[in-house]
Amino acid sequence: MNFNKKSLVLFSILALSSHYVSAADTPPTTEEMWSIIEAQQEQLDTMKKTLEEAQAKPPLTEKDQSQQQTNAEVEELQHKTNVLTEAVESMRTALILPEEKELKSSYGLGPAASKVYQVDQGLSIGGYGEINYQALVDDKGSKNDNADLERFVLYLGYKYNDWLILNSELEIEHSSTSKKGSVSMEMMSLDFLIDPMFNVRAGLMLTPMGFVNLIHEPPFYFGNNRPEVERRIMPSTWRNIGGGLFGEITPELTYTAYAMNGLRASGFGSKGVRGGRQKGSKAFAEDWAFVGRMDYTPSAVPGLTLGGSSYVGNSGQGEVGANVLTQIYEAHMEWKYHGFETRVLGSWGHIGDAATLSEKNGETIGSSNYGVYAEAAYDILPLILNDTSQYLAPFFRYEKFDTIATAPTGFADDLSYEQDIFQVGLNYKPIPEVVIKLDYRNRNAKEGTVPDEINIGFGFIF
Repeated sequence: MNFNKKSLVLFSILALSSHYVSAADTPPTTEEMWSIIEAQQEQLDTMKKTLEEAQAKPPLTEKDQSQQQTNAEVEELQHKTNVLTEAVESMRTALILPEEKELKSSYGLGPAASKVYQVDQGLSIGGYGEINYQALVDDKGSKNDNADLERFVLYLGYKYNDWLILNSELEIEHSSTSKKGSVSMEMMSLDFLIDPMFNVRAGLMLTPMGFVNLIHEPPFYFGNNRPEVERRIMPSTWRNIGGGLFGEITPELTYTAYAMNGLRASGFGSKGVRGGRQKGSKAFAEDWAFVGRMDYTPSAVPGLTLGGSSYVGNSGQGEVGANVLTQIYEAHMEWKYHGFETRVLGSWGHIGDAATLSEKNGETIGSSNYGVYAEAAYDILPLILNDTSQYLAPFFRYEKFDTIATAPTGFADDLSYEQDIFQVGLNYKPIPEVVIKLDYRNRNAKEGTVPDEINIGFGFIF
């Protein structure tokens, strides 16, 4: 459709809908829009019938003045019918597949995951993906250079009305179900938006801890790999089945509180609790956990976020002969200001009955663990190009973690799980939805060697 025809369609929509909504009124609801479409369809049917009658008139001589008038009327009526047809179809399409909205974060989820909250009603489709290449610099050992389509994700949401919303995330990892790839639901929940202070969510939900467990879309974290602290101490990405509340106490202070099925201690190991994630797949629910989070964004300091979260619950699930009380706590800070970005996060965890669990699982499982990281970046492109919408940020990140900070009595510590990571790199965004990444990671274990890495990749959202 060319520009002029689009303008005619838009004009006809506005003109026809003015009978229902005046300029001073609020925008029409979905029900009112359907009423407008029905009225347009009736007018369209009437115009088509008139056109058919005009075309069916017996032909007159070319000199007859009435013939010329009839021909002009037929042409004008045909034109109006075509415009009205396009207007009706445009409005129908807009209600089924709504117009693209601005990508922005809502209720703590990533911008692509938040698209369903931006539409008026109906279906919402979004997603993200990332692909990377990793070259090992030091002694490779048993690991090789590798290339991977890390993941492709589809967000499918449906907004039934202003207060009831379905949101879901379907993920394909490593491009296949072979070679340890998988297809799985990362999230599927119903939101009941009751009041800004009090809303309900239930289903398969992301555990509200840290930065990347909630917002893990590639343009919104630095480097090709998510921070190890948020993978080892908080096992991102991490989801459980349950329900709870979320909302804002004030416009500056938000909260989340969920009850969720607990971790599964039989999957814990020297590497941490990551193997205990159940992912909503026939999850053991003998033991439950409670998760709470608060974030504070003071208006006095634009771009600043301060927050923290905690996870407490048993993980035995009736399998290991112990309760295995599992606790994870974290505090975080983020500040974005005129191209400068920084994040700091610290996390500490405790695993009860660690000696019993270590004996049963056949490896040392730390009764306590910890991790901390700090990163900083600055968008340098505005210093080079005036009025650019592109983005180029060098960044630096330092991480330190130990999954066996305290070994249970009678079991030896494994110092290879106490590591420091230094990482430098670049994130380049030709547009806000696409990022190209280059980074170098220097990894140092207190015992043993871990190869350095060069990582190259790109990611996107839509």
